[in-house]
Parts: sequence; C-alpha cells; structure tokens
Amino acid sequence: MVTPNNSAKRTLLALALAMPMLATGPAFAKKMYRWVDDNGNVYFSDQVPPDQVQHKRETLNEKARVTDVVEKAKSAEQIAQQKRLDELRKEQEKIIAKQAANDKVLLSTFRNIEDLQKAIANKTAALDAARKVIEGNIELLESQLRQQQQQAANLERSGSKLPDKLLKDIAASKQQIEFAKQDLQRHQAERQNSEKEFKADIARFQFLTQTQRTGKTDKSSLAASNASNELGLFVCEDADQCEKAWKIAGGFVASNSTTGQDVESEKLIMRAAPQTDTDLSLSASLLENNNVRQIFLDIRCRQSSLGVELCASAKAQAIREAFAPYIQSQLAAQQ
Repeated sequence: MVTPNNSAKRTLLALALAMPMLATGPAFAKKMYRWVDDNGNVYFSDQVPPDQVQHKRETLNEKARVTDVVEKAKSAEQIAQQKRLDELRKEQEKIIAKQAANDKVLLSTFRNIEDLQKAIANKTAALDAARKVIEGNIELLESQLRQQQQQAANLERSGSKLPDKLLKDIAASKQQIEFAKQDLQRHQAERQNSEKEFKADIARFQFLTQTQRTGKTDKSSLAASNASNELGLFVCEDADQCEKAWKIAGGFVASNSTTGQDVESEKLIMRAAPQTDTDLSLSASLLENNNVRQIFLDIRCRQSSLGVELCASAKAQAIREAFAPYIQSQLAAQQ
C-alpha cells in the first residue's frame, strides 16, 4: 500500500473538508476554486485572496469537476520572452506559408519535371536576351562617346574652343554608360539569383512529386531537397532523425551566431538579439507541416541600414545554404 506524502495528505484532507460544501446544492451558489501555493499546500475556497491570485487555479462545479483553469501568472520577463517568441513564430509562419504557396504553384503549373525544365529554359533565354540588349546599348553609347571625344580632340588640335554643347554631350554619354553598366550589374545579379531559384525549384518539385507518388518521404528526394535548400529548412525523414538533427541544429546556431544564448526549448533555439551592425543572431524552430517534420533556420540582424544589408548579404545567404547540408553531413558521420 502506498502511503501518501505530506502534500498528498494535505490534498486529501482539504478535499474531504471541502466535500460537504460541494455536496450541498444551494450552499454551493458561488464558484469553488482550488489552487496549490509555492509550498505545495492545496486550498479550496469560493474566493481567491489577493495574495494567492498568482497561482494556477481550477474552478470546480457542484460535482467537484474542473470547469475552468487559470494558468499561473507570468513574470514581466516571461511575458516579454513570450512576446519575442510569438513575433518570431509569426515571421516563421509567413515563410512557411510562402513555401506552401510556392509548392502549390509548382504542382498546379507543371505536369512533370520536363515541363518545369522547359519553362526554366525559356526564362533563361529571356534573361540572356535582355542582357544582350543592355550590352548592345553600352556598345552604342561607348561608340558615341568615342566620336564625341574625337571631335573634341580635333577641335583642340585646330586651336578652336570646345562648344559647351559638345562638353555637355560628352558628360551625358559618360553618365549614360555608367547607368547602363550599373543596369548590367543588376541584371547579372538577377541572373545568378534566378539560377539558384531554378535549381531550388527543380529539387523541390522532385521532392514533392516523389512524395505524392509513393505516399511517403523518399530518402533520396529528401537528400536532394536538403542539399539545395536555400530557405534554411531541413526536412526530417522521421522523428528519430529529427531528434538527432535538432541537437546538431543547436550547435550550428551557436557556432554561427555572434550573440549570446537567449532561448533553448524543445521547439525553439534562439540567440540573443543583435546589438551591433555586424551581429548575426540565429534561431532554429522545430516545425511540423502536413505531417512532415522540419527544422527552420532564421537569421536576425540589427534594425539599421547596415544590419539590413548584412542580412541580405552573401554571407548570411551562405549560412542559410550551409544549414541543411551541415545537418546532413553530421547525421551521416554519426552512422
């Protein structure tokens, strides 16, 4: 026979004393509350004293059944922390929702991988055609500038004064060339980003269609998805792998962040908020979307022009791209 401890004895005694109150219908006109203080003492009362409202409490009906529960009051620090977590989760939900929307577009637009590859080839051809137009404009402007400079040189050799219009035309041509070269640089960056997006789309489409055909997650498809994932999203094969991957993700977050520890729970690992323009604060969230477990990596930077630039930089993107392959490689090393 198990002997109840002191706390259990107090609970039983308090319940025994409270039963007469609970058993009488008319007498039980008011709500009855039950709560436990910091010392483990159990209380039953139709009123909660002001010095006890911070504890978790249950509302009981006339049959001593719980009808409502008020959780323990949180400290200001806990409330602030919960607010930060909620804000972060909202941002993560937006990214996950965007990914789901992109998945829907992929599956509804393309029947197979060949269709997708053709569409990508057409987009690539259009981008290359636009680049040739810009390069052609630059050649024309440079030819125009050479003619204007030659005209100016001829006038100088003859001792004639250079017309103001010619000087303005030369300056305008130089400015137009500079603008065109900047446009070309932007186009080249867009072309590179498009190539990354195309590769990611192909890998994602293969992953989604493989899952649909088999009704389960194929390991080779997962490997392809994780290897080319640029969202910082690692897709788990199963719960056991996810548990191992979660520990690895924690190490990745710690080693790539420049800020100290902030939150570590079974669902979220988050480093402290960035304080300087060069700070990178990483977080990892354990999510489940359509019965697929995923670990999402997020990167925060200081809310300043330099901070925003850092988060949009190649350095930050490289960290995102390294996340899933790093977990994959560490899991393989453990086998």
